[in-house]
Amino acid sequence: MYQVKKEIYQGLSKTQKSALCNFLRALVKKNPDNSTDILLEKFLEDEGYYISQGSSRFEFLAETIDDERFLKETRLFIKECVKYYDYKKSQEPLVQAQKAYEKEKRAFLRDLKQKNEPPTKKQLSYYKSLCKKYNIEMMSEEDMSKFSLKEAISGMLK
Repeated sequence: MYQVKKEIYQGLSKTQKSALCNFLRALVKKNPDNSTDILLEKFLEDEGYYISQGSSRFEFLAETIDDERFLKETRLFIKECVKYYDYKKSQEPLVQAQKAYEKEKRAFLRDLKQKNEPPTKKQLSYYKSLCKKYNIEMMSEEDMSKFSLKEAISGMLK
């Protein structure tokens, strides 16, 4: 898509080209099930209407909107956008799996770190109050870590 973007709309300024491409990309994203020709037709219809009303977002297209080269380049860009979003959609399960893996990895590393840290005063006092409340014998202070207390407290609450 980015290679095609470099090659099309050579007659437009950088900001005009960017605005037009962003609009077309958003149009494709909003209508993922439509074909390239339907999307092009919808864009031309809407822009033709707005140009006739004198309130177009892309006033610079007034002379070139019916030009064959412009239509060809627009069709090509829309086609590339459709390919891009189809590819992105196909990659979604992999992205979700990677996110889930990273979440598990962060949880594992957090637990590993907590196993080596001493418990906080707040954790200790909460643990002691729960032990008194449920008449449970407290573990020895040498065995205590943030992780072990967190597990002990969650076990008591369940």
